Amino acid sequence: MILFGLIFSALSTLGFGLVNDLSILYPLAIVVGLLSNISHPAHEAMIADILPEKKRQEGFGILRVVGNLSWIIGPTIGGFLANINFFYLFVIDAIISCFVAVVIFRTIPETKPALHAHEKGESFLQTVAGYRFVLRDTAFVSFIIANIIMLLVYQQMYGSLSVYLRDNHGINPQGYGFLMTTSAITVVLFQFWLTRNIKHLPPFLMMAFGTIFYMVGFVLFGIVTTYILFALNIVIITIGEMIIMPTSQALVAGFAPAEMRGRYMAIAGLSWAIPSTIGPGAAGYILDNYNPNLLWYIGGALCGVSVLAYYALHLRLGARKQFAPAKEEAMPLGATTD
Repeated sequence: MILFGLIFSALSTLGFGLVNDLSILYPLAIVVGLLSNISHPAHEAMIADILPEKKRQEGFGILRVVGNLSWIIGPTIGGFLANINFFYLFVIDAIISCFVAVVIFRTIPETKPALHAHEKGESFLQTVAGYRFVLRDTAFVSFIIANIIMLLVYQQMYGSLSVYLRDNHGINPQGYGFLMTTSAITVVLFQFWLTRNIKHLPPFLMMAFGTIFYMVGFVLFGIVTTYILFALNIVIITIGEMIIMPTSQALVAGFAPAEMRGRYMAIAGLSWAIPSTIGPGAAGYILDNYNPNLLWYIGGALCGVSVLAYYALHLRLGARKQFAPAKEEAMPLGATTD
């Protein structure tokens, strides 16, 4: 699935670079939208397979740092290439995807748990039917619903926020871009340290704690009016993000039986897909028809709902072994704290 995703990414990127007819672009965008995230559950399942349970949270944290380094470096390289020829962006993207596919094919072994001698492989229809077992896991579905509510607010940072800052505070796209760079730099500098410290704490409580940062940060967008305070809001939200994202991915792996990790990761993807489907339209309606600050106040209220949901999940599930926080590592004999 990972190899397919990389090759599909290369082909679809080249397709976008070659198409100049809008009537062709629409169906291409639909196909890419349906398949562009097809490998993401496999990526997350592989991390869960490779790392021991108590190291997964740090592993997902490392992936976030790598992603944010790309966020910092990529636009700079992209801007340089775009100044030469926009088509080079698409060509180099495709080449890199193919190169990564070769590296993965040659160096990373399959991590999916092997079948026992008496077990038979599943057909495609049996695999699809297996999703019903995931949807019957009411505790997991409750967790996903809480995530959907929380991410409905979080995703506004990458869409509605830029429009709001431009139309209501005169902040141009370059200023918004700097705010996003501030977020990426914060992750690169502090994600490792933060993840190492929170992995010893109850994960559902960490989800609630991180969401409180979202609640505060997004509400403040409706209150503050100066650029420096907007930047501070971004830092507050990013602190919550650094707590929530690796913790959430580790929790999904904890919910999933080893043989169904990919399916659980795929359903967890709905946490992002559903908010990205309804969130932009709902936010645009509020911005166009009501006091724009209302968007952030509603966002704060929704985050409050998620905080309560995560706390309820902690009370119900926190004592289960798979959700127990990692224990503090004992210091070697003879070591001192000096």
